[in-house]
Amino acid sequence: MKNFKLFAMLLMVASLAFTSCKDEGAAAATDNTRESLATTNTTNTADAKPAPAAATPAAPVGPLTTMEFGEVVFDFGEVMEGEKVVHNYTFKNTGKEPLIISNAKGSCGCTVPSWPREPIPPGESGEIKVQFDSKGKGKVGGNNQSKRVTLTANTDPAQTFLTIKGKVNKEEAAATPAS
Repeated sequence: MKNFKLFAMLLMVASLAFTSCKDEGAAAATDNTRESLATTNTTNTADAKPAPAAATPAAPVGPLTTMEFGEVVFDFGEVMEGEKVVHNYTFKNTGKEPLIISNAKGSCGCTVPSWPREPIPPGESGEIKVQFDSKGKGKVGGNNQSKRVTLTANTDPAQTFLTIKGKVNKEEAAATPAS
């Protein structure tokens, strides 16, 4: 019983460590949004890492299909802290069954995906819109950020990973005059 309690406690701490993120609430009053609607035909899965098994949402039941992305990694370059980066990942249902995306989850509260809720017919395309809020993520000289969105769909494998990354800069604090 003592070992079970220890295991449960370690599991809770590990899950918090993997999912924690500095989320500072609502967006600032100013709208510092940078949008990228361009896509490339680059497919890079080197950054994709499987999610922990305990956090895996159930895939939709029924026939499986396949989906293909124009890109799975988007590098937004450099932004100033507080800016929001928005990027659309385009995909195509390359299988023979309707594609059903049951869930899309960002690796942190600062990364918010939007996805089509209706089935995507075979041969048709769709978009996953991802917004990254850089508030509280920068540092002087730049702070590399890499956030992941996990999609769950009726595909094999059931999960697909998208990455949005870049560097967040912060303005150097002005020196206060000595009195």
